[in-house]
Amino acid sequence: MDLCHVPAAREKGWYLALMAPNIKGPNYAWLDPSRLYCHPQGLQDCLADLLQPFQGDPIDMVAGIDAMGFILGAAAAAVLQKGFLAIRKAGHLCVQTLAQPYTDYSGREKVMEVRTDAISAGLRILLVDQWVETGGTMRAAIELVERLGGVVAGVAAICIEDSEGGRWIRERYKCSHCVPPRLQPRFDHHQ
Repeated sequence: MDLCHVPAAREKGWYLALMAPNIKGPNYAWLDPSRLYCHPQGLQDCLADLLQPFQGDPIDMVAGIDAMGFILGAAAAAVLQKGFLAIRKAGHLCVQTLAQPYTDYSGREKVMEVRTDAISAGLRILLVDQWVETGGTMRAAIELVERLGGVVAGVAAICIEDSEGGRWIRERYKCSHCVPPRLQPRFDHHQ
């Protein structure tokens, strides 16, 4: 799709066609949303769709998950006029942190961390990531927020797959994603 083209009928998820499929193999995510982020109307509509379910909800801060969640998370924070917190892979923060081990979508064991002075008891956090595939990364971010006394106000991602981890998150938290129900099976099976 042309990076300047905007379709006349812009139904939810039209911008998903901007994403490029993986050509590098199994150690990479199956879709790359970078082109979606380059398309001004696509990015705006994606953010509008992600944030619509949270209109009127009390949100104090937006947290984005390292690394691609920083793009959507920072953009969401700007739209909501809230602060932005980066939840990082271990070893990148030079301040006191709280750490949480997790297994990512590729099965690799990792550790995520967050600065301890950014979340106070009762602070309502909207967690944003690019994709929730197995749910391990998002679940680690949830654990960090809750261990510091924060409240997860919601979870937003371009796609939340219908995996065991995705279902665990959906059952416990208000969630938003951009994939229309008719396309969800294709995204769940990486087609």
